[in-house]
Amino acid sequence: MYQPLIVLATILITLLAYWIGRSLFARFRHPLVNVILISTSIVIAFLIVAELPYQAYVPGMKIMTYFLGPATVALAVPVYKNRHLLKQYAVSIAAGVIFGSLLSMATAMLIAKWGGLSAIVIASIAPKSATIPFAVEVARLAGGDPSLAAAFVVATGTFGSVFGLILLNKFAVCDPSVRGLAMGMVCHGQGVAMSLTEGEQQGSMAGVSMALTGVFTALVAPWIIRCFL
Repeated sequence: MYQPLIVLATILITLLAYWIGRSLFARFRHPLVNVILISTSIVIAFLIVAELPYQAYVPGMKIMTYFLGPATVALAVPVYKNRHLLKQYAVSIAAGVIFGSLLSMATAMLIAKWGGLSAIVIASIAPKSATIPFAVEVARLAGGDPSLAAAFVVATGTFGSVFGLILLNKFAVCDPSVRGLAMGMVCHGQGVAMSLTEGEQQGSMAGVSMALTGVFTALVAPWIIRCFL
C-alpha cells in the first residue's frame, strides 16, 4: 500500500505532464507534437528518476480513470451540437465505418498471418481499432489474449494520433467531418482527442465514429477472425 503523498504526486505529475503536452501542441500546432506521447513520456521519466515501480502509479491512475466515464459522456455535447451532420450524412457515415472497420481488421490479420504469428496474436490484433473494453472482450471470445489486445489498442491509438493527421494532410483530406470520422474509426479515443484539437465538428464526428466502430467490431469481429485462423 503506497502512501497518500505518493498517490498525490503521481496525480499531480500526470496533470503537469498533460499541461506541458497541451502547451507545446498549442504553440507548434504540429501532429508530431503529440499531447499523449509527450505526457506519457514525462510520466515514465518521472517514475524512472524517482525509482518508483509502475505499481506505485496504479492507485493514482485508478482515481483519474474514474473520471473517464463522465468525460466520455461529455462527448455527447459536441455530437448533439452537430446532429444535423449525422442526419445529412447518416448513410455515408455508416458505410464508411463498416468498410473501414472490415478493412482495418482484415489488413491487420493478414499481416500477422503472413508474418507467421500465432493464432492467439491474430485473434488479439483484429480489434485493434476498437476501444479497450470492446477489444478485450472480442479477443477473449475469439481465443485471443485480452492483455495483448489491450496493448495493440494502445499502440494503434498512439501511432494513429501521431501520424493520422499527417497522413490526412498528405492526401489533402480537408473536410472536417471526414477527418474526424477517420481519426475516430482508426485510433479511437486518442483519435477523438486529437480531432478535438482541430475543432468541434471534427471531434464530434470522431466520437460518433469511435462508438460505431466499437459496436460494429464487437458484432462481426468474432466471425471474421474465424476466417483467418
